[in-house]
Parts: sequence; structure tokens; C-alpha cells
Amino acid sequence: MRYLLRRIRHAVFLLFGASVLTFLLTTLAPGNYFDEMRLNPQIAPETLKALRAKYQLDRPLPVRYAEWVRSILRGDLGFSFTYNTPVAPLLWVRARNTLLLTAPAVFLAWAISLSLGIWSAEHRGQGSDRALSWIVATLLVIPELTLALGLLVFGVRTGWFPAGGMASVSLGTLRWGGKWLDVAVHMVLPVTILVLGALPVLLRHVRSAVIDVLDAPFLRAAEGHGISRRRVLYRYALPAAANPLVSLFGFSIGTLLSASLLVEIVMSWPGLGPFLVEAILARDLYVVIGGVLLSTLFLVAGNLVADLLLYWVDPRIRAGLDPL
Repeated sequence: MRYLLRRIRHAVFLLFGASVLTFLLTTLAPGNYFDEMRLNPQIAPETLKALRAKYQLDRPLPVRYAEWVRSILRGDLGFSFTYNTPVAPLLWVRARNTLLLTAPAVFLAWAISLSLGIWSAEHRGQGSDRALSWIVATLLVIPELTLALGLLVFGVRTGWFPAGGMASVSLGTLRWGGKWLDVAVHMVLPVTILVLGALPVLLRHVRSAVIDVLDAPFLRAAEGHGISRRRVLYRYALPAAANPLVSLFGFSIGTLLSASLLVEIVMSWPGLGPFLVEAILARDLYVVIGGVLLSTLFLVAGNLVADLLLYWVDPRIRAGLDPL
């Protein structure tokens, strides 16, 4: 239990540090939302001064940070200058759309990586393993932007999948099942991009971790007792190699989340990515801060899940012998 409490304290400290740094760097950046209004001769300087006072931009930085923290406790996450509304409702809708991409991408990337990684480790050195290694190396050197643009062109040329957006124009006329199917079809290309981008690193780590334990004496003993090769690999070898893979799981969530922001922009998916770009261009201060903090929250949550899995699979941690 002390292990979990320590991880939770670490997560809270990380969120606090991220909020301070994000608030500081964003507010100290040159320019703000009201700067462009100065170029409009129809807006009097007194009006701009009143607006700055209304949104507390004329107050000291520590006071503004304290007020923003109070807005978090109220569930507002600040106030959007562009939309004239609290930030939280704007972010939650787009965060839901981002999670709709990243959740299946994480599941598929790990399912494929575990299956192919174990198979590659079992057939290491053979022709099929070398062919898979070449494919993985090719995917590894292709930038995610190039991969996204390539699949976008593929979707446009073939017409097999929608090449952008989250839903069809006729979504409102469809029944409940048809709506889910329409969204699922729009998810195919962006999820494929995320999976192909994450697959090389995950597969290599799985292969390496399984190879490290394949020659262990207890696995040879299990095979000597007549246990099938498949059962030895999945029942004994994979749990023995689980520690580094569980730690990698939390990192992969953050990686896929970062990649999804780029994919959302290329594929016109209404998630956090396009919303944050619009907020940055408009200098909508609290939307930018809230979006960065929400992305950090997703990363911290992924690492906490990884810590819980590590607590479950590693008896040394449950016994109070933290190997980390």
C-alpha cells in the first residue's frame, strides 16, 4: 500500500509542477488575446483596459495562478476568451473524442505487439523473423506525419474509408447502430496510423524481453515436463518478462496521446489537437493551459495504471521490496 501511496503522491506532484510551468510559460509568452483588438480603431483603449481587468490580466502572476487554481476546484479550468464560456466543458468534449482514438489504438498496438513479439522471439534468427525485423525497421524510420499523409491519400484515392472527420453529414438521420458504425468507419484510418506508429517500438521491446527469459532454467524444466510450447510461452515466459513491458505500457499511452494530436490535425478529427492549435493561434490562454494540463493528466493516469499492473504482477512489490 505504501508503494501505491508513493506513486499517487508522485502523480499529484507531477500535475502540480506541470500546471505551474505551463501557466508560467504560457502567460509570459509575448502577446495576448486582446492585443489584436488594439488595431481596431472602433475599440477604445478604455474598453481594452476594462476587458483586461474583467479577465484579471492586469493582476500579478501569482494572484492569477491562485485564481486559476480556484477555478479548477470549481470545475471550470479557467475562462475561454474566444468562446466566452468556462474551459472545462469545451475540453471534455474534445478529450472524449481523443480518447475514442487512443483507447482502441493502445489495445490494438499491444495486442499485435504481444502476439508478434512472442512469435518473433520463438523464431529468432529464422527467415521469417528477419523479414519481420525489416518490416519493423521500415516502419520505425517513417515519420508519423508521412504515414498519416500517405494513408490520407490512400483513403482519398480508393474511397474505401472516409478521409477525414469523425462522422458523415447524414449522421443525424441514422439509427443508433448506424451512428456507431459510421463513427467506427471514420476511426479506421486514424487508429491505423496510431497503431503503425507505435508498433515498431512496442514489438521490439516485447521480443527483447521474451528472448531474455526463454533460456531460463524454469522454462526448460517446464518443457521437460511435457508442457506444450504455446503454454510455456504465454503462461510462463510472458509473465516472467512482464516487468519492463508493464513499465512501457504507461509510456506508450503518453506516446500515443502525443501522436494522436498530430493525427487529429491531419485527419480533421475533432479532438484536443485541432482545438489546441486554434487556441494557440487565438492566444486563448486558459484553453491552452487546460489542454496541456489535461494531456498531462492522461499521461499520469496511464502511468498509475501501469504501476497498479506492476503491483499485481510483481510479488516483490507486494512484499514491500520495491525493485524500482
